Amino acid sequence: MDFISDRTFKGADYTQQKLAKAEYEQCVFEGCDFSNGYLDNQHFLECAFIDCNLSNANVAHTIFKEVTFSHCKMVGLKFEECTDFLMDFSFSHCDLSLASFYGLSLKKQEFHTCKLIKTDFTETQLIAATFAQCDLKEALFSRTNLSNADFRTARHFNIDPEQNILKKAHFSKEGLAGLLQKYDILIT
Repeated sequence: MDFISDRTFKGADYTQQKLAKAEYEQCVFEGCDFSNGYLDNQHFLECAFIDCNLSNANVAHTIFKEVTFSHCKMVGLKFEECTDFLMDFSFSHCDLSLASFYGLSLKKQEFHTCKLIKTDFTETQLIAATFAQCDLKEALFSRTNLSNADFRTARHFNIDPEQNILKKAHFSKEGLAGLLQKYDILIT
């Protein structure tokens, strides 16, 4: 596998032509289009994706270690198909609607100002995760460990306390309705 370091890829279209298989270290991908493309079997170490479209890209067996995603469209990505060894990434101002993190261990995961509409967090370990200013409309939490997670500024979430672990999770008073929706009660 080739090794590519300290390079910037700007405005490239990888929807038809595949990104060269390599280990990318400290690279920046800015304004690139990977939608419906192939990012499988790649290694990204300490890389940044800025204003990229990765929607529905194939990420099977891909390694993301210390990777940041900022202002990216990532609709429908199946992160559980990635290699989970050393998995470490953060998201800021990203659209992760319909993405899936099924069964992953994402301790201290950070989501800042992200759309997580209909995102699947089933059986995910999100211990001490942060959902700052995130829209979690119809996000799926089932058998999810949310111990010490921070939902204080998150909105539109619906989390069943009987189906998830919420020990010491943080919620605002306004957000408590998202924990009680299944009871069909009115809070005034």
